[in-house]
Amino acid sequence: MTWAAQWLEAKAAEAAATAKRRWIEDQMAKDMDLANAKEGSSTHKVDGFAIKITTRLNRKIDGDRLQELAAENGLSDHLSALFRWKPEINMSAWKNAADNITRPLSAAITTEPGRPSFAITPIEEE
Repeated sequence: MTWAAQWLEAKAAEAAATAKRRWIEDQMAKDMDLANAKEGSSTHKVDGFAIKITTRLNRKIDGDRLQELAAENGLSDHLSALFRWKPEINMSAWKNAADNITRPLSAAITTEPGRPSFAITPIEEE
């Protein structure tokens, strides 16, 4: 079998394995009721395994709306600290900023749940 054929075979196996893993993760997320989970990490001990789950929320910024809101509220000077100018939200600065700064700008941000990531390790018996 040629290198190219082996590569194609490996890519197909990889895609199938990824699809199976994602299906399993989706089932675990459903069983653990992660649909409304907040951002962060949690560890669950299930069937002799420690399952660490990291959940994220994906945020999309409407740059035009954000600049409009900032101008209306006199907050344009804060944009470079709160956002990477793609615009992309700077979550650590956003979380640490005062509510009177973030509240007027929040209408320009769309928040959707991201795909949870999993790390599974066997629990050592003592």
